[in-house]
Amino acid sequence: MKLKMILLCTVLAVSFSLLSCVVTSRDVNIEISCEQFSENPHFMNSLKVNVGDKIRVKLCSNPTTGFKWDYRIIDETVLIKEDYDFEEPKDEGVVGAAGQEIWTFEAVNPGSTQVDLEYSQPWEGGQKAEWKFTLFLQVVQVE
Repeated sequence: MKLKMILLCTVLAVSFSLLSCVVTSRDVNIEISCEQFSENPHFMNSLKVNVGDKIRVKLCSNPTTGFKWDYRIIDETVLIKEDYDFEEPKDEGVVGAAGQEIWTFEAVNPGSTQVDLEYSQPWEGGQKAEWKFTLFLQVVQVE
């Protein structure tokens, strides 16, 4: 009986110590609507995140106008682009309605970086930087 109790306590202690080593990542969501950009064409945001966290940026976009978001990561050793998607407008009955361009970034190493996003018409002579979003990131290692 004593041996079973010692074995059970050992298994529990090892299990708890392993669970304390598990790092869970967070999802951080940022969303800016067309109305918000109409009021302020240049948004800035600062975040402190952990290595492994996912940062999802959703920005208003209307491809029927010829505008598209483009991004630039200053230090790709700290943050990488993991995914990109376009979400159609929720009201499908409205022709030319805006949807959202969605980026998912992952914090991969400790450090500081910046993501610059600009909403422009990409062809020569098209409008440039109609809207801007700048994200300053401080990435820390979880202890």
